[in-house]
Amino acid sequence: MCATLGNGHPDEQAAVASSVDLSTERERSEERGGRRNLDKFTSSSAPRTISSAASQSVVTYLPDNSLRQGYVGLLKAIVDELVSARFLMLQLFKRDVVSLYKQSLLGALWIVFIPLVTVGTFVLLQGSGVVSVGRLDAPYPVYAVLGTAIWQLFAQGIVAGANSLVLGGDLVTRINFSKKALVIASLGRTVVSFVVLLALSAVVIGGYVLGGYAWHPQLGLMLLPLVLLPTLLLTLGVSFCLALLNGVVRDIGNLLPIAVTFFMLLTPVLYERPVLGPGAGFSARALGAVTDYNPLYYLVSAPRELVLRGSLGDFSGFCAASAVSVLVFVLGLIGFHLAETRIAERI
Repeated sequence: MCATLGNGHPDEQAAVASSVDLSTERERSEERGGRRNLDKFTSSSAPRTISSAASQSVVTYLPDNSLRQGYVGLLKAIVDELVSARFLMLQLFKRDVVSLYKQSLLGALWIVFIPLVTVGTFVLLQGSGVVSVGRLDAPYPVYAVLGTAIWQLFAQGIVAGANSLVLGGDLVTRINFSKKALVIASLGRTVVSFVVLLALSAVVIGGYVLGGYAWHPQLGLMLLPLVLLPTLLLTLGVSFCLALLNGVVRDIGNLLPIAVTFFMLLTPVLYERPVLGPGAGFSARALGAVTDYNPLYYLVSAPRELVLRGSLGDFSGFCAASAVSVLVFVLGLIGFHLAETRIAERI
């Protein structure tokens, strides 16, 4: 441009210089206007940005954050989760009950078939003198059917609860929901089976009453649901623990029915609690010691005594067993709540 200005006409040089000055002035004016607009935008928008950021809460996610709430906050979160999942538990319960015997030839008769076979076997063994069940104040079939009904509430409950997460594999891995609903819903069909067995017990008692058995129901019989509550809590607590273990080690589900049957034979369900005399042998003393510290003995015998005699029998033992049931339930529920977020990758 300098070369052009040096060689051109003086008027042309003046025109070119004037245009350069105008363009330079225009650029300076636009620059000053841009700075004013930027200052105006900054001064008007900055307070709004700061106030908007201040109004938003910041959530920090930490590993095992549930433990940082404290036990009270943790239990409150669990209760709120169970309340919000009550409709889901009801639907799962309906599904399990309807599909359990849907394509079965005997249908709901399977509920009473296996207990009747078990009781019938012991009735034959007791009648033939092969098995001694002790001195009973009630007919043995009544005693055995009642004990079996209460025992099945626990036995069937933990088997169904242990398999609940494995059987609901697609739901567990694909949908984010409370996994506790699966375990609790599995107990629902066990309660239905117990009600059917309890009705069968009432029929057996009625038949023996017509045959001359002196049975006088007491007002304490109305407390039967309350007396059965510790058994339900123990069943749920053990089910929460076994459901997690079975999700990791599938052998638990296969060994559990065998273990339940073996444990029933060690518990005075189909026979009276052994009375140890001075000359009792080692086996009798060992069985007596197992019975003394077996909470299921007290949880089975107390409702049965309430139905047959109108009392709880060993009241102190029942209270101790109830305390153990509550403790197992609380610990199992908290442990399951802390681990259920990681269980999906194991199923």
